[in-house]
Amino acid sequence: MRPFVLFLSSNAGLGYSPFAPGTVGTLAGIPAFWLLASLPPGLYALTWTALLFLSFWAAGEAGKHYGVVDDGRIVIDELVGYLATVAFLPFSWTAAIAGFLLFRFFDISKIPPASWFDQKMKNGYGVVLDDVVAGIYGAIALRIFLHLFETTLKG
Repeated sequence: MRPFVLFLSSNAGLGYSPFAPGTVGTLAGIPAFWLLASLPPGLYALTWTALLFLSFWAAGEAGKHYGVVDDGRIVIDELVGYLATVAFLPFSWTAAIAGFLLFRFFDISKIPPASWFDQKMKNGYGVVLDDVVAGIYGAIALRIFLHLFETTLKG
């Protein structure tokens, strides 16, 4: 069971990157966005929710294994957060890349209440929920960006 948990929690090994594992781990979100974007909203929400609960478990178990609740190799939370940022949008490279950058900004900056989850909930739930909050902030910013980008292109 442990190899499976470590595989999941590291986004298939991306969390083992020697540099910026959170950023590298978030890269798993781009192909996942491409795969999920064509789903009807209800099925996307159901799939994301299942991934959310899977990530609570995987992050918690991996944290126990490493002896550090939010070990840098645990990056499944970045996947869940990124997928919250791009939720319900059609796939485009503009949305994928802007969503990636915005999510990473909010994930790193830990604007409250993300910082509360990060500092106060020392378990798998806290590891993931700070990224969900960052994903929600990213979703709002991404939609504003896409609206402005499309408006600018139309002239």
